[in-house]
Amino acid sequence: MDYERVGAEQKLQLQELESIRLEAYENSRMYKEKVKVVHDKSIKRRKFQPGDLVLLYNSRMRLMPGKLRSRWDGPYRVKKVEPYGVFHLSYPSSSKFIKVNGHRLKLFHGEKMAKNQELEIILLEDLPTAEN
Repeated sequence: MDYERVGAEQKLQLQELESIRLEAYENSRMYKEKVKVVHDKSIKRRKFQPGDLVLLYNSRMRLMPGKLRSRWDGPYRVKKVEPYGVFHLSYPSSSKFIKVNGHRLKLFHGEKMAKNQELEIILLEDLPTAEN
């Protein structure tokens, strides 16, 4: 008789433990969905058109210390835009393409400034002197 009561109690405890575990899984799933929504809100969607000049972020620059070195390479020209933020880039003087994620890109504004004549470029080279 005593074994039957203990067995029934253990079955109830196992059922309760199973329901608690399932509730924990459901709470974890709901938490992950909420965190994903908050994270996706903060992501900036990059929209570049073919022909735009962009700068490429060099994530490996952390290994080489240098306060004044820029972590942005370029400018590169956008040749092709694919779905899900994939961009084909080429260096202006080269015909080779590289595929990169759009999160590593930002628009290069140098071309627009040069067209507007806002910048004056001064080269720090010695000018050739006329020899007599």
